[in-house]
Amino acid sequence: MAKTADKTAESIENVEFPAVDEVTDQFRAVAEKGVEQSKEALSKFATGAETTQKALESTFETAKTASNELSLKTIAALRANAEASFSHLEALLAVKSPSEFIELQTAFLRKQVEKTVEQGKEFQAAATKAADDVSKPIRDVYEKALKDLKVA
Repeated sequence: MAKTADKTAESIENVEFPAVDEVTDQFRAVAEKGVEQSKEALSKFATGAETTQKALESTFETAKTASNELSLKTIAALRANAEASFSHLEALLAVKSPSEFIELQTAFLRKQVEKTVEQGKEFQAAATKAADDVSKPIRDVYEKALKDLKVA
């Protein structure tokens, strides 16, 4: 057993361990690289969060404006329909015969249907534009993020 212990002692003495300074330098390099990567990731995250915040603010402002525009269009349409109805009622009060009543009523209904279709088209166009305008800032941020992701 003494021979084995001597051989083991000789083997341990012959093993060369790297210098402590060398290991410390390698560890420091790895740690510094990790810190740099963390700083870079945090910077990208902060930039992304700031961009998203600006996009959300823009989206909310656009939504408010679009909502106001749609409300004004709705009020204008209701006002026009109410005025047309009152004008029609005044005309009905001056009717002298049943045939005149039917003719007046038919013309009014035809005009109201045409006006309703036109108002519906205008409202649909305004709503579509509003939806596009509201979603544009977020869509732009999303597309930029995808583009940056593909580049990286």
